[in-house]
Amino acid sequence: MAASKTTRSGSQTGAKKGAKKSPAKSAFTKEDYLTWYEQMLLMRKFEEKAGQLYGQQKIKGFCHLYIGQEAVAAGSVSALKKGDKYITAYRDHAHPLVLGSDPGKVMAELYAKETGLSKGRGGSMHMFDKENHFYGGHGIVGGQVPLGAGIAFAEQYKGTDNLCITYLGDGAARQGAFHEALNLAMTMKLPMIIAIENNGYAMGTSVSRTSNVTDLSQLGKAYEMPSESVDAMNVENVHHAVVRAAERARKGDGPTLIEFRTYRYKGHSMSDPAKYRTKEELAQYKKLDPIEQIRNILIKKKVTESQLNKIDEKVKGIVADSVKYAEESDFPKAEDAYEYVYVQEDYPFEKG
Repeated sequence: MAASKTTRSGSQTGAKKGAKKSPAKSAFTKEDYLTWYEQMLLMRKFEEKAGQLYGQQKIKGFCHLYIGQEAVAAGSVSALKKGDKYITAYRDHAHPLVLGSDPGKVMAELYAKETGLSKGRGGSMHMFDKENHFYGGHGIVGGQVPLGAGIAFAEQYKGTDNLCITYLGDGAARQGAFHEALNLAMTMKLPMIIAIENNGYAMGTSVSRTSNVTDLSQLGKAYEMPSESVDAMNVENVHHAVVRAAERARKGDGPTLIEFRTYRYKGHSMSDPAKYRTKEELAQYKKLDPIEQIRNILIKKKVTESQLNKIDEKVKGIVADSVKYAEESDFPKAEDAYEYVYVQEDYPFEKG
């Protein structure tokens, strides 16, 4: 791996200061790496297509792409089990893809079509898939953190050994709701993983310009919460960190805060030209690309370029099919605007 270089007005790329490396590597199989490769490639190609379609005005409104951060979602899901719950902010297209949601339904939601994951009512920022335990997709900065605590409490109350992993960005770590949720989660020993996807810039201002605390894992220490920073450009590191946190949660020892040091290649949203960073910095991070790391491991494991190209073509086909599905789907009818809003059919304020 390339040597660390100082960027982000003081933070570091690669094995960043304060970021723990994973312990001795577990016996990941070639199939594990192939799964990670296909999952992350699907996220990448899907998001690249979404960006292209946004430029064509087929996707409208806000659109926040996950390109560069794929190892966080892939490594988290591989470390957890069926029944665990997931909730995130508005950079939410990739998480349902790796959880097994139909890519066509994800794309249809971006198109605001009736066949979308949220019936076209949520759009880019509000994806939900109950079947795959994905609870959003939330547009209020930091608003999903107390919701994640509530989901974790529900699992604790029901006596399951499930947990809730709650993702947020580095900017949301400055919100009061974040700190309130951490205090409650630690006090009640909730089965929860608080995962800060620290891509360095929040909406467009570096972490070092918004706080004296740039190692965000330190925020958990105010609540005596076990916390660590992880180089999250590497999917193995993510997997190991989530395994450690999950073991703690399932034993009843409560939550863990993980700061995933990652990087987004695109701006905060499609309307952000990202002029607050240099081309050189972006190029440095691309040398650490999580997908290329796995591709190189697979080549060392004697997976041929031909085999990898077949996966590439398969993923491109899935993305193309998702676009076709979205294009051919219908928009919701105007008269159905109140459908799927309230569980109670005769809710008194529905048409008030």
